[in-house]
Amino acid sequence: MMLHSMLAASEGATGNPAKAILDQFGWHPQLFLSQVVLFVILALALRKFAYAPLLGMLEKRRQQISEGIENAEKTRLALAHAETRAAEIVAAAGQQANRIIEESRAAAVSLGEQERQKSVAEAQRIVAKAREAGDAELARLKGELRREFGRLVVQAASRSTGDVLTAEQKGRLSDEAVRQLSA
Repeated sequence: MMLHSMLAASEGATGNPAKAILDQFGWHPQLFLSQVVLFVILALALRKFAYAPLLGMLEKRRQQISEGIENAEKTRLALAHAETRAAEIVAAAGQQANRIIEESRAAAVSLGEQERQKSVAEAQRIVAKAREAGDAELARLKGELRREFGRLVVQAASRSTGDVLTAEQKGRLSDEAVRQLSA
């Protein structure tokens, strides 16, 4: 309501209500136009020197963040791939280690069997040599025993006959005693 009364009062005085309102608020077209020009100049200057560099910096930062996210994703995928590959390598190494252990066990069993066979063969060879040596010693001892027995028989015969036997008779007697002993 107050506005109506103001408009009515101003109409009566000048006849143009809009002009009265503009005069009442102190509006001047030259000042208004100069302020619009200054505002446009200031807006253009801010756009060129402040807003454009700020937008460029923000765009550059957005790109860096985007690249960082992409690199982080690539790194995460590479890490996952590396972990998978490492698990595969560890599994393969475990399998290879098990295979080597099994081969080593088999080789040890085979080597043990070979060594056992060598030992058995060596023991048989030693037993055979011992038998040969024993047989040779037995033969030598039998020969010595025969000679000694023959000597004793001849000596006993000589004592009982009183040196009446000739050397030829003594030899035959000795041979006959050895023959009977051998049979």
